[in-house]
Amino acid sequence: MGQWGYERQHDALDVDGEAEAERRDALEGVRDWVDDHVDRWQPVLPSLNPHVEGAVTRMQFLADHLRHAGERALAELGLRREEHEALHMLAGHGGRRNLTQLALDLGAAPNTLAERLDVLERRGFVTRTATGGRGAAGSGQDDELVLTEEGHSTWLAAIEAAGEEERRLFGALDWHEQRLLAGLLRQIMLATGPYEEDGEADESRDD
Repeated sequence: MGQWGYERQHDALDVDGEAEAERRDALEGVRDWVDDHVDRWQPVLPSLNPHVEGAVTRMQFLADHLRHAGERALAELGLRREEHEALHMLAGHGGRRNLTQLALDLGAAPNTLAERLDVLERRGFVTRTATGGRGAAGSGQDDELVLTEEGHSTWLAAIEAAGEEERRLFGALDWHEQRLLAGLLRQIMLATGPYEEDGEADESRDD
């Protein structure tokens, strides 16, 4: 039987082809550096589950790898991570938000966010208009922020650049394998408990 039960999985889905079978056979017995890592620690920690350790180590490495790829994409566009996060949140809300709303979305102090937006405004990525709302006089907390066409294009370019590496890595799997992997990771995610967007659930698990 092929590695990871490939033959049974693909026979059941009736998607096995000669080229695909040859690719899987070529992977049989192939090792990566994580296998060496597990082999090194198994004698030291006899209770170590090699499958769990291998999966966790690979997930951590891949998460770091994709984060660095995203950072490189931002650097090429001359964006800092927090600046792109502001563009990202604006894009996710239809390109329009006031300062108070955006600060809450990002978990940032309005004054700190205002400085960030100054940079984005100078670059033509956002426009800011005083609305005369109920915020404290001169605070700018009710200023309306609008993502410009150039800002949207820059945000999208960063997303696409980072996505290229994701597509390259996951291109090592066929569609059915990608679906299987996503389902397995979903099962693990559900075991972590309820997810809260503000991050409180994550912080509580770090204690």
